[in-house]
Formats: sequence, C-alpha cells, structure tokens
Amino acid sequence: IPQDQLIGMMSIVDQDNFLFDMSIRDNSMLGKPDADDKALAASVDAAGCREIVERLEGGLHTVVGTGGALLSTGERQRICIARAILKDAPIVLLDEATAFADPENEVLIQKALSVLCQDKTVIMIAHRLSTIRDADTIIVMKDGDIVELGNHDSLLEKDGFYASLYRSQFEGLDN
Repeated sequence: IPQDQLIGMMSIVDQDNFLFDMSIRDNSMLGKPDADDKALAASVDAAGCREIVERLEGGLHTVVGTGGALLSTGERQRICIARAILKDAPIVLLDEATAFADPENEVLIQKALSVLCQDKTVIMIAHRLSTIRDADTIIVMKDGDIVELGNHDSLLEKDGFYASLYRSQFEGLDN
C-alpha cells in the first residue's frame, strides 16, 4: 500500500495533541476537508466538544492559537478526537491518548474514544491498564520484546508480567 493511501486509512490520536493556529472548525476538518456541517456537528458532539464550542464567543470559528494554547490539554485532546471521528478511517492508532488528561477530561475522552473506536481496527499504546482492559487482544511488551499476549482475563490468569503490572496499578482497588 502506498504510504499516502495507508495514512488516508488511519486516524491517529496521540498524547501530544497538536492543534494548528486556526479555528476549531478548521482543526476538526483536517482529516476530511469536504465534510458537511451536519457531519462536523455530529463529530463535535460525539467527542464531547459541544460545551467547549458553546463556551467560546466565536464558537467553532474560534482560533485556538499555536498548539491550541487557548484550550486545556484535555480540551485539545477532545478536538483531536473530533477530527478523528469526522475522518472516520477504518484504522485508529491511539498512542497514550489519555496520558495527560485530568480525571474530569479523562472520563470525557474515554467516552469520545468509545465512539471513535466503534467498528474500527484499533491499535492502542497505553501504560494505564484501565484504558486497555476491554481490548480483544493485549500485546504486553517488556524491554522492547513481546512477553505476553491475550485478553485481560487470560493475562490475569497467567499471573505473569501483565498481572503484576495490573496489581501494581490497582492494588487495593476492586477490579
């Protein structure tokens, strides 16, 4: 597959959510510039961005500043997710998509990601095991090597590296 065709089949949301010095509307439409207003509104709503847009005087036409300086980290992430939802690519790459989110934004981001990932092939890179718990297949890496493979329950049953990581993150909490 030529690289431009492959990129066209992917939506990427990573921890370094970057917005360009242009409007929320233009940032959201980068992956699908020919999208209509109805599709844009649906992606904004699905990504939990409606309150952001309504709070800002310029709404969707608010210029967010270089890197999205006008918005919080979690708000920038939700705009990036709106972009990915609008693009509607069959493959989604999530690289630590909730890494820098505060607890309030993490809940909103998780809801947005659940919409984004419906009926998609998703590759998720995560250190927070709560974000991958429901994955069909978890590939556990240590020092660059694959050390385990399975779903959450089977990996806990193996009582290996994944189980020890899980216990260290959630010790004392109900699973």
